[in-house]
Amino acid sequence: MPVKTFRPLTPSRRYITVASFEDLTKPKPEKKLVFTRKKTGGRNAYGRVTARGIGGGHKQKIRHVDFRRNKRGVEAKVIAIEYDPMRSARLALLQYADGEKRYIVAPHGLKVGAKVNSGATAPPEVGNCLPLSAIPVGLPIHNIELTPGRGGQIVRSAGSAATLMSRDEGYAQIRLPSGEIRKIHEQCFATVGQVGNIEHENIILGKAGRSRHRGIRMIPRGVARNPVDHPNGGGAGKSKGGGGWQQLTSPWGVLAKGYRTRVRRKHSNRFIVVRRDGRPMKLK
Repeated sequence: MPVKTFRPLTPSRRYITVASFEDLTKPKPEKKLVFTRKKTGGRNAYGRVTARGIGGGHKQKIRHVDFRRNKRGVEAKVIAIEYDPMRSARLALLQYADGEKRYIVAPHGLKVGAKVNSGATAPPEVGNCLPLSAIPVGLPIHNIELTPGRGGQIVRSAGSAATLMSRDEGYAQIRLPSGEIRKIHEQCFATVGQVGNIEHENIILGKAGRSRHRGIRMIPRGVARNPVDHPNGGGAGKSKGGGGWQQLTSPWGVLAKGYRTRVRRKHSNRFIVVRRDGRPMKLK
Protein backbone atom coordinates (compact mmCIF):
# COMPACT_ATOMS: atom_id res chain seq x y z
CA MET A 1 0.00 0.00 0.00
CA PRO A 2 1.70 3.26 -1.13
CA VAL A 3 1.86 6.33 1.08
CA LYS A 4 0.85 9.69 -0.36
CA THR A 5 2.86 12.85 0.28
CA PHE A 6 1.94 16.46 -0.51
CA ARG A 7 3.54 19.67 -1.70
CA PRO A 8 4.51 21.86 1.29
CA LEU A 9 1.96 24.60 0.62
CA THR A 10 1.24 24.86 4.37
CA PRO A 11 3.42 24.00 7.40
CA SER A 12 1.44 20.83 8.16
CA ARG A 13 1.47 19.63 4.54
CA ARG A 14 5.27 19.62 4.60
CA TYR A 15 5.31 16.49 6.80
CA ILE A 16 1.85 14.94 6.52
CA THR A 17 1.51 11.53 4.87
CA VAL A 18 -1.66 9.55 4.32
CA ALA A 19 -2.48 6.07 3.08
CA SER A 20 -3.56 5.80 -0.53
CA PHE A 21 -6.22 3.17 0.30
CA GLU A 22 -5.61 1.51 -3.07
CA ASP A 23 -5.88 -1.91 -1.47
CA LEU A 24 -9.52 -1.40 -0.43
CA THR A 25 -12.19 -2.99 -2.61
CA LYS A 26 -15.39 -2.16 -0.68
CA PRO A 27 -16.28 1.37 0.50
CA LYS A 28 -18.84 0.49 3.18
CA PRO A 29 -18.87 -2.24 5.81
CA GLU A 30 -21.21 -5.22 5.96
CA LYS A 31 -24.29 -3.98 7.86
CA LYS A 32 -24.89 -7.20 9.76
CA LEU A 33 -21.34 -7.22 11.11
CA VAL A 34 -21.13 -3.68 12.57
CA PHE A 35 -22.60 -1.78 15.49
CA THR A 36 -22.17 1.79 16.69
CA ARG A 37 -19.47 2.57 19.22
CA LYS A 38 -20.59 4.79 22.09
CA LYS A 39 -18.03 7.40 23.09
CA THR A 40 -17.07 7.60 26.77
CA GLY A 41 -14.84 10.67 26.79
CA GLY A 42 -12.56 8.76 29.14
CA ARG A 43 -15.25 8.68 31.85
CA ASN A 44 -16.48 5.72 33.87
CA ALA A 45 -20.02 4.84 34.93
CA TYR A 46 -19.92 7.56 37.61
CA GLY A 47 -18.99 10.26 35.10
CA ARG A 48 -15.47 10.66 36.47
CA VAL A 49 -12.49 10.96 34.15
CA THR A 50 -10.42 7.79 34.50
CA ALA A 51 -8.49 8.02 31.21
CA ARG A 52 -7.11 11.42 30.33
CA GLY A 53 -6.69 12.76 26.81
CA ILE A 54 -9.80 11.09 25.37
CA GLY A 55 -12.68 12.99 23.80
CA GLY A 56 -14.29 14.07 20.54
CA GLY A 57 -13.27 12.28 17.39
CA HIS A 58 -15.15 11.07 14.38
CA LYS A 59 -18.07 8.71 14.75
CA GLN A 60 -17.00 5.06 14.39
CA LYS A 61 -18.67 1.72 13.95
CA ILE A 62 -17.23 -1.44 15.49
CA ARG A 63 -16.62 -4.34 13.11
CA HIS A 64 -17.27 -7.75 14.60
CA VAL A 65 -13.99 -9.54 13.80
CA ASP A 66 -13.71 -13.32 14.01
CA PHE A 67 -10.55 -13.91 16.05
CA ARG A 68 -11.48 -17.50 16.94
CA ARG A 69 -11.77 -18.84 13.38
CA ASN A 70 -13.89 -21.68 14.82
CA LYS A 71 -15.67 -22.55 11.57
CA ARG A 72 -13.35 -25.49 11.00
CA GLY A 73 -13.18 -27.47 7.80
CA VAL A 74 -15.41 -25.06 5.83
CA GLU A 75 -13.73 -23.25 2.96
CA ALA A 76 -14.26 -19.50 2.67
CA LYS A 77 -13.70 -17.07 -0.16
CA VAL A 78 -12.31 -13.56 0.27
CA ILE A 79 -14.86 -11.21 -1.27
CA ALA A 80 -13.54 -7.83 -0.08
CA ILE A 81 -10.71 -5.98 1.66
CA GLU A 82 -12.08 -3.23 3.90
CA TYR A 83 -10.97 -0.36 6.12
CA ASP A 84 -11.42 -0.47 9.88
CA PRO A 85 -11.25 2.92 11.66
CA MET A 86 -10.50 1.28 15.02
CA ARG A 87 -7.37 -0.69 14.06
CA SER A 88 -4.26 -0.22 11.96
CA ALA A 89 -4.72 -3.43 9.96
CA ARG A 90 -7.16 -4.00 7.13
CA LEU A 91 -10.04 -6.47 7.33
CA ALA A 92 -10.85 -9.25 4.90
CA LEU A 93 -14.51 -10.13 4.42
CA LEU A 94 -14.98 -13.89 4.08
CA GLN A 95 -17.98 -15.68 2.66
CA TYR A 96 -18.26 -19.36 3.61
CA ALA A 97 -19.79 -22.10 1.52
CA ASP A 98 -23.00 -21.94 3.56
CA GLY A 99 -23.38 -18.20 2.89
CA GLU A 100 -22.21 -16.89 6.27
CA LYS A 101 -19.95 -13.82 6.23
CA ARG A 102 -17.22 -13.01 8.74
CA TYR A 103 -14.40 -10.51 9.12
CA ILE A 104 -10.79 -11.49 9.77
CA VAL A 105 -7.60 -9.46 10.07
CA ALA A 106 -6.23 -9.32 6.52
CA PRO A 107 -2.70 -10.77 6.17
CA HIS A 108 -0.20 -9.37 3.70
CA GLY A 109 -0.66 -10.85 0.22
CA LEU A 110 -4.27 -12.01 0.67
CA LYS A 111 -6.27 -10.92 -2.38
CA VAL A 112 -9.93 -10.90 -3.31
CA GLY A 113 -10.93 -14.29 -4.68
CA ALA A 114 -8.47 -16.26 -2.54
CA LYS A 115 -9.68 -19.31 -0.62
CA VAL A 116 -8.90 -19.71 3.09
CA ASN A 117 -9.62 -22.43 5.60
CA SER A 118 -9.13 -23.25 9.26
CA GLY A 119 -8.49 -26.41 11.21
CA ALA A 120 -5.73 -28.91 11.83
CA THR A 121 -6.00 -30.32 8.30
CA ALA A 122 -5.76 -26.95 6.51
CA PRO A 123 -2.58 -26.38 4.48
CA PRO A 124 -0.10 -23.88 6.05
CA GLU A 125 -0.79 -21.11 3.55
CA VAL A 126 -1.33 -17.37 4.00
CA GLY A 127 -4.67 -16.67 5.66
CA ASN A 128 -5.26 -20.21 6.93
CA CYS A 129 -5.71 -20.77 10.67
CA LEU A 130 -4.04 -23.82 12.19
CA PRO A 131 -2.96 -25.07 15.62
CA LEU A 132 0.68 -24.38 16.42
CA SER A 133 1.31 -28.13 16.35
CA ALA A 134 0.49 -28.20 12.61
CA ILE A 135 2.41 -25.10 11.49
CA PRO A 136 5.93 -25.68 10.09
CA VAL A 137 8.79 -24.19 12.10
CA GLY A 138 10.05 -20.86 10.77
CA LEU A 139 6.81 -19.55 9.27
CA PRO A 140 5.56 -16.04 10.15
CA ILE A 141 2.27 -16.12 12.06
CA HIS A 142 -0.18 -13.65 13.60
CA ASN A 143 -3.47 -13.52 15.54
CA ILE A 144 -2.12 -16.00 18.10
CA GLU A 145 -4.15 -17.49 20.91
CA LEU A 146 -2.80 -17.55 24.45
CA THR A 147 -5.49 -19.93 25.71
CA PRO A 148 -6.91 -22.68 23.45
CA GLY A 149 -10.34 -21.70 22.17
CA ARG A 150 -10.27 -18.12 23.44
CA GLY A 151 -9.37 -16.53 20.12
CA GLY A 152 -6.33 -14.62 18.90
CA GLN A 153 -5.11 -11.99 21.35
CA ILE A 154 -1.61 -10.98 20.26
CA VAL A 155 0.18 -9.95 17.03
CA ARG A 156 -2.80 -8.27 15.37
CA SER A 157 -1.51 -4.79 14.43
CA ALA A 158 -0.47 -3.69 10.94
CA GLY A 159 2.78 -5.16 9.64
CA SER A 160 3.42 -7.33 12.69
CA ALA A 161 4.40 -10.99 12.62
CA ALA A 162 5.71 -13.56 15.05
CA THR A 163 7.92 -16.54 14.22
CA LEU A 164 7.41 -20.13 15.26
CA MET A 165 10.86 -21.21 16.46
CA SER A 166 10.45 -24.70 17.93
CA ARG A 167 8.15 -27.15 19.71
CA ASP A 168 8.89 -29.17 22.81
CA GLU A 169 6.84 -30.97 25.49
CA GLY A 170 3.49 -29.73 24.24
CA TYR A 171 4.53 -26.09 23.94
CA ALA A 172 5.71 -23.99 21.00
CA GLN A 173 8.33 -21.28 21.37
CA ILE A 174 7.25 -18.08 19.61
CA ARG A 175 9.43 -15.06 18.91
CA LEU A 176 7.11 -12.07 19.25
CA PRO A 177 7.58 -8.75 17.37
CA SER A 178 9.00 -7.20 20.56
CA GLY A 179 11.84 -9.77 20.57
CA GLU A 180 10.41 -11.70 23.50
CA ILE A 181 10.45 -15.49 23.18
CA ARG A 182 7.43 -17.05 24.81
CA LYS A 183 6.05 -20.56 25.27
CA ILE A 184 2.47 -21.07 24.05
CA HIS A 185 0.51 -24.31 24.16
CA GLU A 186 0.69 -26.08 20.81
CA GLN A 187 -3.10 -26.54 20.73
CA CYS A 188 -3.52 -22.76 20.44
CA PHE A 189 -4.45 -21.57 16.96
CA ALA A 190 -2.62 -18.97 14.89
CA THR A 191 -3.01 -17.58 11.38
CA VAL A 192 -0.23 -18.02 8.83
CA GLY A 193 1.34 -14.88 7.37
CA GLN A 194 2.21 -11.31 8.28
CA VAL A 195 -0.50 -8.78 9.06
CA GLY A 196 -1.16 -6.54 6.07
CA ASN A 197 -0.97 -2.76 5.66
CA ILE A 198 2.77 -2.93 6.28
CA GLU A 199 3.26 0.73 5.24
CA HIS A 200 1.29 1.92 8.25
CA GLU A 201 4.50 2.69 10.17
CA ASN A 202 5.31 5.37 7.56
CA ILE A 203 2.12 7.34 8.22
CA ILE A 204 2.81 10.78 9.77
CA LEU A 205 -0.19 12.63 11.18
CA GLY A 206 1.48 15.97 10.52
CA LYS A 207 -0.94 18.17 12.46
CA ALA A 208 -2.87 18.22 15.71
CA GLY A 209 -6.23 18.06 13.93
CA ARG A 210 -5.67 14.50 12.74
CA SER A 211 -5.16 13.41 16.34
CA ARG A 212 -8.39 15.14 17.32
CA HIS A 213 -10.18 13.27 14.52
CA ARG A 214 -9.05 10.06 16.21
CA GLY A 215 -10.41 11.14 19.58
CA ILE A 216 -7.00 11.97 21.06
CA ARG A 217 -6.91 15.24 23.04
CA MET A 218 -3.83 17.14 24.13
CA ILE A 219 -2.34 16.71 27.61
CA PRO A 220 -0.15 19.54 28.99
CA ARG A 221 3.32 18.61 30.19
CA GLY A 222 3.75 18.19 33.92
CA VAL A 223 6.63 20.69 34.08
CA ALA A 224 4.37 23.31 32.46
CA ARG A 225 1.77 23.11 35.23
CA ASN A 226 1.52 24.58 38.70
CA PRO A 227 2.72 22.63 41.76
CA VAL A 228 -0.88 22.17 42.89
CA ASP A 229 -1.69 20.34 39.63
CA HIS A 230 1.36 18.13 39.13
CA PRO A 231 4.42 16.95 41.12
CA ASN A 232 6.72 18.28 38.37
CA GLY A 233 5.05 21.70 38.22
CA GLY A 234 6.33 25.05 39.42
CA GLY A 235 9.81 26.44 39.63
CA ALA A 236 11.43 29.69 38.55
CA GLY A 237 11.65 29.63 34.79
CA LYS A 238 11.95 26.47 32.75
CA SER A 239 13.10 23.28 34.44
CA LYS A 240 14.34 20.14 32.78
CA GLY A 241 12.35 17.94 35.13
CA GLY A 242 14.99 15.28 35.58
CA GLY A 243 18.19 14.66 37.52
CA GLY A 244 18.83 16.57 40.70
CA TRP A 245 16.05 16.55 43.28
CA GLN A 246 13.13 16.37 40.88
CA GLN A 247 12.25 13.10 39.14
CA LEU A 248 9.77 12.79 36.31
CA THR A 249 6.59 11.23 37.64
CA SER A 250 2.95 10.73 36.76
CA PRO A 251 0.34 13.06 38.32
CA TRP A 252 0.01 10.49 41.11
CA GLY A 253 3.73 10.29 41.87
CA VAL A 254 4.67 7.07 40.05
CA LEU A 255 8.18 7.33 38.59
CA ALA A 256 8.23 7.63 34.82
CA LYS A 257 11.79 6.45 34.11
CA GLY A 258 13.49 3.29 35.30
CA TYR A 259 10.69 2.18 37.60
CA ARG A 260 9.39 -1.28 36.72
CA THR A 261 5.65 -1.63 37.05
CA ARG A 262 5.32 -5.30 36.08
CA VAL A 263 4.31 -7.59 38.94
CA ARG A 264 7.38 -9.64 39.91
CA ARG A 265 5.47 -12.81 40.72
CA LYS A 266 3.15 -12.71 37.73
CA HIS A 267 1.87 -16.19 36.89
CA SER A 268 2.73 -15.85 33.20
CA ASN A 269 6.45 -15.36 33.92
CA ARG A 270 6.96 -19.10 33.63
CA PHE A 271 6.03 -18.96 29.93
CA ILE A 272 8.62 -16.30 29.06
CA VAL A 273 11.92 -17.82 27.88
CA VAL A 274 13.74 -14.65 26.77
CA ARG A 275 12.66 -11.14 27.68
CA ARG A 276 12.25 -8.47 25.04
CA ASP A 277 15.56 -6.86 26.07
CA GLY A 278 17.38 -10.10 25.23
CA ARG A 279 17.98 -11.28 28.79
CA PRO A 280 16.81 -14.75 29.86
CA MET A 281 13.86 -14.82 32.21
CA LYS A 282 14.81 -15.65 35.79
CA LEU A 283 12.05 -17.15 37.90
CA LYS A 284 12.00 -16.28 41.59
